[in-house]
Amino acid sequence: FCDEANEYLYNPTLCLYFLEAFQDFCKFPKAMMDDNLAVDTQKITYISKLPIGEPLITDLMQKNASINISNVQSRFGIDDLLMDQSKDNQFIASYLYYVGALTMADVTEDGELQLKIPNLVMKSLYIERIRMMLLENPAIRDNGIFSAKKLYQKGDIQPLCDFVINHYFKILSNRDYAWANELTVKIAFLTLLYNDILYIMDSEAEIDRRYTDLTMIIRPDKRQFKIFDILIEFKYVALSDAKLTGEKARSMDQVDLDNMPCIKKNMDAAIKQANQYADALKQKYSELRLKSFAVVVLGFDRISWREIDHQ
Repeated sequence: FCDEANEYLYNPTLCLYFLEAFQDFCKFPKAMMDDNLAVDTQKITYISKLPIGEPLITDLMQKNASINISNVQSRFGIDDLLMDQSKDNQFIASYLYYVGALTMADVTEDGELQLKIPNLVMKSLYIERIRMMLLENPAIRDNGIFSAKKLYQKGDIQPLCDFVINHYFKILSNRDYAWANELTVKIAFLTLLYNDILYIMDSEAEIDRRYTDLTMIIRPDKRQFKIFDILIEFKYVALSDAKLTGEKARSMDQVDLDNMPCIKKNMDAAIKQANQYADALKQKYSELRLKSFAVVVLGFDRISWREIDHQ
């Protein structure tokens, strides 16, 4: 909370919540989110409904993402919050900083303040909001979460891929995103898979000085359950690179799609990376029950995937 600080401070609310649970029960709390921070969800929801709020929140899911502003705005009047919808980046970033949803990360070479999401617990609130934005129908959201459970409970990624194609891709293809790459796809999967009750969740986790796309490592206090550790590597192929239209891509047989040179090339690259990350994960964590997958996405139309055997 100071641009001259050289070290980060842990969130005191989260620390005391964790330590109190550990003191009382000698184990981790079931949920890492303290209910006292749940109100922050409403503040992120408020920002997401502003004209530039949704893309800004989504952009924060990128690797090492941050928002740069000249200075933090310190005053937020009632009229500013309720009446004026013409909010700019500085207002939004300052407000999220003021309520604890962003923290100071650095000062750039240009003298601007660099703000970022402070921790994984706070990141979960952003992910929850993105899921609500993209899947407004609660029944569809429930179906998506059910398909995600098939992955970490049974090791079956196909239902999740089917859901992403049938629901997320239709929404994403109609939205004006400045980028369309594996990050976009990763956000779709992450919003459904995120579960910090059972897992240590991270996207772009640093493993052996490299970054995985999505890892789900079972929490030490949850290893008694019959679930899998998950590693997924994503690759994105634009329709233009495949020389296909969306209609043509959607009508292709799955085998023909899998055998396309551009798909095979990206699949091989994803498998290679996943194998490297899996080796590093096995050195870092003991007793892994690892299920690894390479996922290659063609436009916002098709998915090709492969389970990777590391033995």
